[in-house]
Amino acid sequence: MKQNLHTPEGVRDIYNEECERKLYLEQKLFSVLTGYGYHPIETPSFEYFDIFGQEVGTTPSKDLYKFFDREGNTLVLRPDITPSIARSAAKYYTEDEMPLRFCYKGNTFINHHSLRGRMKECTQLGAELMGDNTVDADAEVLSMIVDCLQAAGLKEFQISVGHASIFKGLVEAAGFTVEETDELRDLISNKNFYGVEEFVENRQLPENLKQCFGILRCMYTSAEELETFKQAARPFETVYAALQRLEQLQELLLLYGIDKYVSFEPGMVSEYHYYTGILLAGYTYGTGEPIVKGGRYDELLPLFGKKAAAIGFVVVIDQLLEAIMRQNIEVPITYHTQLIIYTKEHREDAVVLARKARSTGGKAELLRYDEAKGKDAFEAYAKRNHIARITWLI
Repeated sequence: MKQNLHTPEGVRDIYNEECERKLYLEQKLFSVLTGYGYHPIETPSFEYFDIFGQEVGTTPSKDLYKFFDREGNTLVLRPDITPSIARSAAKYYTEDEMPLRFCYKGNTFINHHSLRGRMKECTQLGAELMGDNTVDADAEVLSMIVDCLQAAGLKEFQISVGHASIFKGLVEAAGFTVEETDELRDLISNKNFYGVEEFVENRQLPENLKQCFGILRCMYTSAEELETFKQAARPFETVYAALQRLEQLQELLLLYGIDKYVSFEPGMVSEYHYYTGILLAGYTYGTGEPIVKGGRYDELLPLFGKKAAAIGFVVVIDQLLEAIMRQNIEVPITYHTQLIIYTKEHREDAVVLARKARSTGGKAELLRYDEAKGKDAFEAYAKRNHIARITWLI
């Protein structure tokens, strides 16, 4: 039978220099997170179905990769790592009242529709801060994001910040049905702001509430505009409190010196319904998808039995690598491998030399010489594989 060498649609092999760049980038970013006092954690690649079920509100069931274990339990490949971290925190840190800081990297799996052009497996690297509901935690997360993107070599990027309670508060004040809420969410997600305006105008709403819906049409909001929106939203407590939180966050961004990288987008909505506070999305040139996603999810851990607020983010490594490549940013990979080419008569010397190099932290590759290939073939091999030095024992 002829072997199929192709990968399934939506996944791909990563090899050679691209793989080395990816690993370097992951290590570089991971060191940023641990530098903030975050502790590494690993969770399984698959979990019970209910970890990502409708109550959690992460990914539609039709987009999950589902299968069964021997006992008949429904399992899924994780589409999102945050619920797994929440489950783990609830299991092992139930009684811990101090903030928990976790960082991680791993692959996620979502069965996107083929026409959307998205990869079905991607690598995410992220951090979760649990047990801290303050605006200081929000600012720390944004500071980590900026440091990560700068560590990756990016100079031009922007982080959009919204608040889940703005949309939630407005639709509650308007008394919209679930169907109306979903329709409005889709209009905003697609940046169809004319559609948003028409949607609101066609509803019987108080004039001041209609004016507040104008917040949802704003992509980038200055501090002055934020204050204006806040005053207009004063009659609507949930919306007012959310805008007030964004104002407080703006002050801390100035303290961190990262305000130029952050813009406020009050109309932002997320496909993940477990977010309850600020929403985050990072963008740069060279990719149409966000390179960073995240937000505050104060009601997620209680679903697993732990009463704790939380906030987190992920860097989508695949999107970040694509952006870096298109922006011609060099990932500084260094090659130090010594290639030791030997004949049978010099086998012992070659092994001793390689072991000595490795014992002191060096890299050594052994390759037995074949006269039929000739020296040119071995030198070409060394060049293809970025060998730093060749030692001939022939």
